[in-house]
This record gives sequence, structure tokens and C-alpha cells, in this order.
Amino acid sequence: MKIFFASEQVFALSCSVRVDVAWYADLMSAPSKPKLTAAEYLAIERKAEFKSDFFNGEMFAMAGASRWHNIINENLSIRIRGQLWGSDCRTLSRDLRVLVDDTGLYCYPDLLIQCGKMEFLDDAEDVLLNPTAIIEVLSPSTFRYDRVVKFRQYRTLPSLQEYILVEQEEAAVDRFCRQADGSWAMVSFVGLAATLELLCVPVRVPLAEIYAGIEFPLPSLE
Repeated sequence: MKIFFASEQVFALSCSVRVDVAWYADLMSAPSKPKLTAAEYLAIERKAEFKSDFFNGEMFAMAGASRWHNIINENLSIRIRGQLWGSDCRTLSRDLRVLVDDTGLYCYPDLLIQCGKMEFLDDAEDVLLNPTAIIEVLSPSTFRYDRVVKFRQYRTLPSLQEYILVEQEEAAVDRFCRQADGSWAMVSFVGLAATLELLCVPVRVPLAEIYAGIEFPLPSLE
């Protein structure tokens, strides 16, 4: 188990983060398109047959997930839900949008934990404002987006206490936990003998159960 600390000013966990920042800059400098308002996005999204994230006036269609991604996500959902039974916390699937109010990002986390009273954007109750923990299963196409771009915005959510990134191509999970001073500490759980432990809720899940039904190495996911 490895522990790292990330301050608000310095968040270079590895060289890949610096590459990802450049990728994010390229995204923001792409040729401009007609901008949508958040209200226009929601009007379109609520009628659409597929899901799209929304940021900076643009919609970004979500790619379909691999079967390994779905197995891992379902394993996590089942095991976390069982341990939260009878509490005021619950798991919610990727069909529920989350709004990061400070930045205007609308997105669909793979899995989230929400404790206490649920707060929604409006009476439609399909845009959550106060997740307690967010879990993303990484894939080659979303690695940079989940690890850098989303996390930079997620951590502005006052309610968010933990952010969990689950590797798809190896048995490894990174858990980011908010500290009292506003920084985030990262703990890595590596190998099928390790056990993921959450701090915001009393949940422990062995990696062997997270990756049940997965045989490594996986075929190319590119």
C-alpha cells in the first residue's frame, strides 16, 4: 500500500499527469462550436437515447464500456451496497448525472456513494449535487479524463470525501481522500491480496472480489 499527498497547488503524481494537462489544454483550444447553455443541454439530454457529459457549452458523447469494465463496476456495486444496507448511505449507478456547480461540469460517474439527504438540481431529480464518494473504472479512452480533468473539478464539490480510481487492466485501485486542510491523500491498493478500504463509509472490499470474473492479462482494450 502506497501513500501520496496532493496539495491544491501541486498535483503532479507522475509524468503522465503533466501530459494529461497538455491534453486538457488541447481540448480547450479545439475549434469553437456553437455553445449550449446548461438548460439546453438538459433539454436535449433528457430526451436522448445515449448519454453525454457537458462542459464549457459542449456535449461529449460517452463511449460504450467493455464487458470487463461492466463486470468490475457490478462487482463493486454489489459488494458496497451490501455493506451499506441499513445505513443512510446508498450506491447509485452511472445513469444518474452529477453536477459540479463551481465549474459547470455535468457527468455520469461509473458508481457513487451518497449519504444523508439527496440534493438535486430541480424537480426532475436526475442531477445530483452532493455525492459523498465517486468511483470511476479506468479505461484507455478515459484514463486522462478521469484521473486529471474530472478530479480537478470533482474536488471542488464540498460534499465529496473520497475519489476512487479502479484500474481495468491490472488489479490496482487508487483512493484519494480529502484531508482537513483541503489537500487530498492518495493510497494505492495493489494486487489481488489487497483490500480496498473506504474512510467515509465503513466499507472494505478485497480486490479479489472487485476483479472476480476477470482473468489477467486482458486482451487489448485499445
